[in-house]
Amino acid sequence: VQLQASGGGLVQGGGSLRISCAASGSRLDFVNLGWYRRAPGKQRELVATITSSGRTTYADSVKGRFAISRDSVKNTVTVDLQMNALKPEDTAVYYCWTRFLRDYWGQGTLVTVSS
Repeated sequence: VQLQASGGGLVQGGGSLRISCAASGSRLDFVNLGWYRRAPGKQRELVATITSSGRTTYADSVKGRFAISRDSVKNTVTVDLQMNALKPEDTAVYYCWTRFLRDYWGQGTLVTVSS
C-alpha cells in the first residue's frame, strides 16, 4: 500500500483548502481511510475517517467545517479532505492513513492557516 498526499499550502483564516491522497494497492476498496494531523508541539490527532461504505466520523474540532470523501478508479483509491472556515489552529501537517493488516501513512502535507 502506498499513500501519496497533495494539496497543502498557505491559506488565510476563514478560507478553504482541499487536500487529496491517492492510495494504491490491493483491497483498498474495502478498507477505512482517513486523515490525521500533527500541529507544532502537539501530538498527532485524528481528523476524519471514512469507511468503505462511506460512513464518516470527525473530530469535534472540525465537525461542520471539514468533509471527507473517497473515490475509486481502477487500482487507486483517493481520499479527499475539504476544509472550510479554516482557523489558525488548523495549521498542521496532515497525514492520510489506512489500515490493511497494519497502519499505513502518507508522507504528510503541510497546511498553514494565517490569522
